Amino acid sequence: MTLKNYLILMSVTTAFIWGIFLFVINAINPETTNWVGFALFYATLFLALSGTAAIVGFFFRFKVLKKEMVYNSVKTAFRQSFIFSLMITMILYLLSENLFSWFNLILLIIILTLIEFLTMNYNPKK
Repeated sequence: MTLKNYLILMSVTTAFIWGIFLFVINAINPETTNWVGFALFYATLFLALSGTAAIVGFFFRFKVLKKEMVYNSVKTAFRQSFIFSLMITMILYLLSENLFSWFNLILLIIILTLIEFLTMNYNPKK
């Protein structure tokens, strides 16, 4: 897959998922829904944020840093967008369950930082 095809596919998919997210927000009443409504909300938010952050992260790496190969830029941007989206989604979930505190936030950041370092240094060829 070429870079142009990847960016087009990622942009169209992300726009589609943002549309689904807006539909979920308008269609589901949080006061009367069950766990399926909340799961749809968090899943579509996670996917939409991941796609958006991956595109923005790639363009930042490609235009500003310019020192990596395109494949590495795409891979790193997607990995970091996944972790960033997971953090935002987890923070919103903790807020909705009244479990958000500075301790939980620091713990979440430490866990996600460890995951980033482990995946950044993982090399299956060794």
